[in-house]
Amino acid sequence: MRIALWNLEPRIENTALMQISQYHKQRGDSIEWYSPLYYDQYDKIYVASLFTFTKKPVLRPKMIAGGTGFNVCSKLPPEIEVCDLDYSLYPKCKTTYLWFSRGCFRQCPFCVVPTSEGVIHPVTPKNENLNAEYVSVMDNNFFGNRLWQDAIDYLVTFRHPIDFQCGFDARIWRDKFGEALEVLYPWKQYRTAWDNPKEDLRSNLKRMAEQLGKSKIMVYVLIGYWSTEQEDLDRVMAIRDLGLDAWVMPYNKQDPYQKAFERWNNRHVNCSWKEYDRATYERNKRFLVNTKRKE
Repeated sequence: MRIALWNLEPRIENTALMQISQYHKQRGDSIEWYSPLYYDQYDKIYVASLFTFTKKPVLRPKMIAGGTGFNVCSKLPPEIEVCDLDYSLYPKCKTTYLWFSRGCFRQCPFCVVPTSEGVIHPVTPKNENLNAEYVSVMDNNFFGNRLWQDAIDYLVTFRHPIDFQCGFDARIWRDKFGEALEVLYPWKQYRTAWDNPKEDLRSNLKRMAEQLGKSKIMVYVLIGYWSTEQEDLDRVMAIRDLGLDAWVMPYNKQDPYQKAFERWNNRHVNCSWKEYDRATYERNKRFLVNTKRKE
């Protein structure tokens, strides 16, 4: 069969498409990236999307759509899920993607993971990318996996930097986690998050900083979901006071306040939020006045 793959976020290496490619190559099928010009010549067309905000095409009869961008509950068929990753699909890929667990034991209302992957459970890691320069660990809650020590032992075998892409859960941080990470070749930064303003994570973050180093930790801060403006500012300032890097994540990127607060923090603007907020307000007011005058 002639199989086509369509990645709606082409700048992102889609691992599901890599597994689909591997499955069909094992069956003797040919694989290529989708081109509308050859639609009639394809036997199947797999369309993948990770994000709901990505513009979706009108699906035609031969197209099989999947991914959280279409449906958070969508899954690969079992016969494809067991397949390794076909890294030849992305010749410029410089990482090895590994999962040691899927799912999460948290029930954060803004997160799709519990719905799409269920309760946290161990899985067997896929194959290595022979052209890799680093390793991407994709677990949603690495130390929440009861077999995390086995995962550390497996990662020791790699001579590449280890990037824990989804970060660590600061709420369950223990000293033994930091000690375990000492045997690995570290990535540039470790990631964690302070999403809930009702939780005080300062002591946990301080312990992480003492073990991993202040310059090694980035803390994601969710804003605009269940927090006030003051609660957003309090978390960011507490993180900065600990000597850590805060990275603001707006829940609604179209909201003017959330966009402004993200720019102020993430671009490290050299003034207080109050000063920046006031300047932004005055700038927007002048823009509206000038627009009305032109009308």
